[in-house]
Amino acid sequence: MAEGDFNPYEHRNVEKPLTNCDTFISLLKCVIGTGVLAMPLAIAYTGMIGGAVLTTITTIVLTYGMHLLIHCMVEAARQKQVGYATFPEAMAHAFSQGPGCFRYMARCSGWFVDGVLGFSQYCIGVVYIVFVAYNWKQLLDHLWTPIDLHILIVVVGCMLLPLFLIRHLKYLVPFNIIANICMYLGFMAISYYLVRGLPEITDRRMFGDPLLLPLFFGIVLFAVTAVGVMLSIESNMANPGAYLGCCGILNRGIIFVIVTNVAFGMIGYWRYGDSLGASVTLNVPQDEFLSQFSKFAISLAVFLTYPLAGYVTIDIIMNHYVLKDREVKNPHMIEYAVRFSFVVLNTLNALAFPNLGPLLALVGAFTISILNLIFPAIIEICLLYASTYGTGKWKLWKDIALIIIGAAILVTGTYTAILDIIREYGGGSSKRLED
Repeated sequence: MAEGDFNPYEHRNVEKPLTNCDTFISLLKCVIGTGVLAMPLAIAYTGMIGGAVLTTITTIVLTYGMHLLIHCMVEAARQKQVGYATFPEAMAHAFSQGPGCFRYMARCSGWFVDGVLGFSQYCIGVVYIVFVAYNWKQLLDHLWTPIDLHILIVVVGCMLLPLFLIRHLKYLVPFNIIANICMYLGFMAISYYLVRGLPEITDRRMFGDPLLLPLFFGIVLFAVTAVGVMLSIESNMANPGAYLGCCGILNRGIIFVIVTNVAFGMIGYWRYGDSLGASVTLNVPQDEFLSQFSKFAISLAVFLTYPLAGYVTIDIIMNHYVLKDREVKNPHMIEYAVRFSFVVLNTLNALAFPNLGPLLALVGAFTISILNLIFPAIIEICLLYASTYGTGKWKLWKDIALIIIGAAILVTGTYTAILDIIREYGGGSSKRLED
C-alpha cells in the first residue's frame, strides 16, 4: 500500500476484538480437529515420504490462497474506502472492476460466496453433532448401558444450545483453550498406542499409488483449512495487520498444523500399515481406559468447537442479510432466535441423516477448492485488470496456475466424493462418518 493511501485497518470497528493470543488460540482450534485422526490413512495412500511432502506442499498452497484472499479483501476495502470488505463484498467489487463478462456477474457472485460458505459450515455443524453423539454412545455402551444414537443426538443438541448463544468470538476463547487442551490430550493418549510395537520402517511404503491421490487430497483438504472461520477470526482482531506476513499469526499457526498432521499421520501409518481404518481411533484397543479417555477428550473438544464452526453461518445471515442497510428492533433477540433455530435444524438433520460423511466430502472438495484457490485468484485478476500484473505478467500466470490447481482438486475430489455417495446410498461398502 502506497504511503498516504486509505488504510482499512484504521477504520475497522470491532465490538469485542481478539488479542493476538486470542487469535492464535482460535486459529489452532478451527484447523486442528477430527481431520487429524484420518491423516494416517492419507499417508497410507501416498507413502511415508510422498505423504509428508504432499501434505506440506498442499498446506502451503492452501495457506498462500488464504493470504491472497485476505490481501484482496483488504485491497477491495481500500478501493471502496471502508474499514472491512467481506468475502462476498470483495468478490462483487472485484468482478465489477474486471473484464466485461465478469461485471455482469458481480452481484450474483457475492450471493454465491455467501451460499457456499454458509452451507459448508452448516454441514460441518451437523457432522460435529453426529461425531460427538457417536463417541459418547461408545463410551456409555461400554461403561453403563446401551443408548440409542438418536437419543444422544438430541441430548447433544440440547446441551449445545446455551453454548451457541454466545455471540462474540472473544467470549469463546476460554472454551477454545479448553478444547485445544482436550484435543492434544486425546492425541497424546492415542499416540501411546501408536508408538508401541512399531514394526521396521522398511515394511512401509515410501511412496503410494498415484491413482489414490484424490482420496489423499480429500482427507488433507478437510484436515488443514477452514476458510470461513479463518476469515471471521481475522475480521475480529484488534490488530489485523499481525495476521499475515512471513512471521504472522496465520503462518505460525500453520506450522503447528503441518507438524501435527505430518507427525500423527506418519506414526499412525508406520504403526498400523494397510490395516488402518477411516479414523485411527478404530485401530486402538476399544476397552482400555486410555483409549476411552482419548475418545472422551476429543469428543469434548469437538463439542466445544461447535460455536466456532457455526459462527460463520450466523454472521452471514445476520450481517449480510438481516441487519444490512436497515434498522432492526431488538437485533440481539433476532440473533438469539437465529442461533436457536440453527442448532435445532442441525440436530434434526443429524437425526434424519446420521451419516453425512460422503456429503461432507463432496461439500469439502467443492468449497475448499473454490473458496481457497479459484476465487482468490480470480479476485486478484479482476482487481489488477485495470492496472498491471507485474513484470512479464507474473501475477496473472501465477493466478492462472492457482485456478488450474483448484480446478483439478475440484474435479477429482468431487468425482471421488460422488462415487462414495453412490456406494453409500446404493448399498455398496463405504466408510461411515462415525468410523
